[in-house]
Amino acid sequence: MSNLAHRPVVLDIDHSVGPLPNRLVLPLEHWQESIRFGCSLAAIRRFGAMLDELLPADYGTVFTGSGDFHHLSWPLIARLQAQAPFQVVVLDNHPDNMRFPFGVHCGSWVRRVATLPQVSHVHVLGITSSDIGAGHAWENYLTPLRRGRLSYWSIGVDTGWSRRLGLAQAFRSFDTPAAMVDAFVESQRTQVTPSYLSIDKDVFAPVVAHTNWDQGRLLTDHALELIGSLRHGLIGSDINGEVSHYRYRSWWKRRLSALDAQPDIDTARLNDWQAQQHALNLQLLAAVARRSG
Repeated sequence: MSNLAHRPVVLDIDHSVGPLPNRLVLPLEHWQESIRFGCSLAAIRRFGAMLDELLPADYGTVFTGSGDFHHLSWPLIARLQAQAPFQVVVLDNHPDNMRFPFGVHCGSWVRRVATLPQVSHVHVLGITSSDIGAGHAWENYLTPLRRGRLSYWSIGVDTGWSRRLGLAQAFRSFDTPAAMVDAFVESQRTQVTPSYLSIDKDVFAPVVAHTNWDQGRLLTDHALELIGSLRHGLIGSDINGEVSHYRYRSWWKRRLSALDAQPDIDTARLNDWQAQQHALNLQLLAAVARRSG
């Protein structure tokens, strides 16, 4: 495999990604207001068309910045042409399979990916958010769960409601991160397809990396073990969850962000948090490269 295939790409929308080795930077700040947090389907299609024009034939992990941009994983996955179906493995503190009536946003894109013909299954691992608890059950798109296209792997969340709706097979619940990791690693022993990996660093405990969303419980070693279990290699990957500060110009995005209870960024500590994020990025890149070689 060529060195280009391992060259990380930075979609530089919010200037939050540190100086990665041999990176390719695409300056895209002019997209920030229109696509951050969420956007129309027409906007995401335009963004995908732009990616087709700018991305080289071979590239490595794509960094998209803040977790507010996780929906950009959808066009990154949709553009991949594979000889056989592949699974999508998402490390995230949230299911990203929630209802959003205005197009697509960082918490609703998984449903779109689960419908792609080249995707055999989507696993979302590390969820500790109440988004999949009984109080928010109605907000989850149930069709991909019911059709066996999507599985939630959660830690410490009561998902008993799923059994009452006949969805128990789509929910894997655990008391500790270690138990979840062990179960997923074991499940991968019989997996025969390659994988696409998407990491939102809000899946990590704050001691590992601070983000601008509520956070999960994974430690770095948990993530490295999960990546290492993808035995048939990676056909692509992306990483988001950088910490960045932005004030929307449009009132409706300010309102939507407030409704999702995004925590405020401590700007006095932003540099320290970004340095912490950068160190983690280098570790994740190295682990991904071993699976992509």
